[in-house]
Amino acid sequence: MNAVTTLSVPGIHCAGCISKIERELGRAEGVIEARVNFTSKRVRVSHVEGIEAEALRHELERIGFVAHPFLGDVEGEANRESRDLVKCLAVAGFASMNVMLLSVSVWSGAEGATRQLFHWLSALIAFPTIAYAGRPFFRSAWGALRHGRTNMDVPIAIGVAVICVSSLYEVLTWGPHAYFDGAVMLLFFLLAGRVLDSVMRARAQDGVAALLRQTPPGGFVLGPERSRRWRAAEELAPGMRLLVAAGERLAADGIVEVGTSSVDRSLVTGESIPDKVTVGSAVLAGTINLDAPLTVKVTAAGENTAIADIARLMEAAGGTKSRYLRIADRAARIYAPAVHTLAAATFAFWLLTGAGVHQAVTIAVAVLIITCPCALGLAVPVAQVVASGALMRRGILIKDGSALERLAEADTVLFDKTGTLTCGRPELVGALPLSTEERAVALALASASRHPLAAALARQIDHAGITSAEVIDIREVAGQGVEGFYQGCLARLGRPDWVGAQSPGAAMATAFALGGDVHVLHFSDALRPDARAAVDRLRSLGLPARILSGDRPEVVATVAGQLGIEGDANLSPQGKFGRIEGMAGQGRKVLMVGDGLNDGPALKAAHVSIAPASASDVGQTAADLLFLGDDLSAIPVAVAAARRTLRVVRQNFTLAIGYNVLAVPLAMAGQVTPLIAALAMSGSSVIVVANALRLRSATR
Repeated sequence: MNAVTTLSVPGIHCAGCISKIERELGRAEGVIEARVNFTSKRVRVSHVEGIEAEALRHELERIGFVAHPFLGDVEGEANRESRDLVKCLAVAGFASMNVMLLSVSVWSGAEGATRQLFHWLSALIAFPTIAYAGRPFFRSAWGALRHGRTNMDVPIAIGVAVICVSSLYEVLTWGPHAYFDGAVMLLFFLLAGRVLDSVMRARAQDGVAALLRQTPPGGFVLGPERSRRWRAAEELAPGMRLLVAAGERLAADGIVEVGTSSVDRSLVTGESIPDKVTVGSAVLAGTINLDAPLTVKVTAAGENTAIADIARLMEAAGGTKSRYLRIADRAARIYAPAVHTLAAATFAFWLLTGAGVHQAVTIAVAVLIITCPCALGLAVPVAQVVASGALMRRGILIKDGSALERLAEADTVLFDKTGTLTCGRPELVGALPLSTEERAVALALASASRHPLAAALARQIDHAGITSAEVIDIREVAGQGVEGFYQGCLARLGRPDWVGAQSPGAAMATAFALGGDVHVLHFSDALRPDARAAVDRLRSLGLPARILSGDRPEVVATVAGQLGIEGDANLSPQGKFGRIEGMAGQGRKVLMVGDGLNDGPALKAAHVSIAPASASDVGQTAADLLFLGDDLSAIPVAVAAARRTLRVVRQNFTLAIGYNVLAVPLAMAGQVTPLIAALAMSGSSVIVVANALRLRSATR
């Protein structure tokens, strides 16, 4: 048996930290896999049964990271970190302005004692500022060095420390140049990048936190002798009977035992029209009971509710990696030793060519600063986080972090029919050909069956405000329908040939009979709203569509004809899987859209897959993305956003690499001062972040 433990690791600052934890912790005895969620700064460890969380914490400490048990206080932790970074940024910004004013005076020609006074004033401002505002970097760098490793903060800390020491030496020896302005400005821009990163991660967490906040903290549970007792949500358990007043949110998933009401499911399905619920209806945590009190038998509570599953899917998006993120990880892994070697070689070269120690140190420091890989580290995660947030606001949840990359590469889209292109909810065609008395009897029979057509008929009659007639001896005949007695007459609802009518053939139909009168009722499964528009837009994006269905050929042909595409019918799950495998063998990259249990293999086999949030558990698990509601236009929107995200990621890589190619040789040649290096490095990070922020409108 395997187990999973989640730990909070606030010391994760960069891609190097991620790769270090995943690599080293993954090698520990009994650990199967360690995955870092950079957004929430958590490590999810899959391990064999019997390993305690304390042992995993010690293992992380050995690697160089302090870990805490995850208590679910993500929001509080993120806020504390953001507040601390903002304070540091404010101090660094205030100090930068003052030091720069003094530096401008020196650059303007101050000489002798005046210049010396300005240098000392700059030092008095810079040293306390660096000691306070530099804590996030020094703490991280010391933590890494103490355990014999490096991270991106090590060269930053070394660079800032060396700048300060060399500048102090310059002041003590009455030298003309001091770079306190460069050190403080470097911290200011680095902190600005950290604050931006923290804000974006907080935004990503906001979606999950906002979703979880929709679940009430608890509810009233019905006890022995109908006593009522308030229980916290974590104390609820399957089998308990929950009393839900009108206007209240449900605290757990369950089945209605007593009462009839309407439920607003928009939180889970995106559907704004309330659903009627009655005895036997399933209800979900977080949804709102609108009309009348209900007694609900709890089937799932706490972490097992549907809304908790959706939150986990949203979190999972931050724990997986795309191809470009893996490239950034590998680059970060070799970064620190490469930069230190480069700086040391520069120092040695300038010494050997006759430069003084002070000049060689200054040039080496400029190399250390200018090669800070913040832009490279931010290139992929910032773009993914911003794009994921935009898609989340549009009702599209990304389950796999690499899904955006694969979605951008898709060149063919295959649709399942029932529940995907259609709503999966049969609707009566035309007017209901029953008298008021017959409708009341039909409602009594239909309410006793779980057949989709019976449910559709009951829904139709219920909406008309008809109440059930008193029908006795109701029984369901397996495979045929439901029958009972009304005022001594036999009433039947079910297969037309069983009820006494001629079968209409391929059409979706049922029949109702009361005494001698027989009525055939025709149904259709309506297309989802905007299905035609979605298919047309996908075609315009270069994605031809096709239907893969297990339904009958005539039904598939009808839907395909309405959409102007082709379809394959009578396909088993293995058949759908085989079709996708065959297309992949021809070099096609298939986007599969499906929802049902039988679509699971096809969703897994496809290059990338999307399912509606109303899909079966298998469909939700197998798909890479989920969309809320009935609107299929979410699919072309996601494709367009994914392609735009990939373009921004490539641009960010080009910017980050191009910056280093141009700036590093200049720094090694001694053409860049530490101040200019700090401005250039910070500018590259700001440009990458600003470029990624354009994705906030990726779904428009």
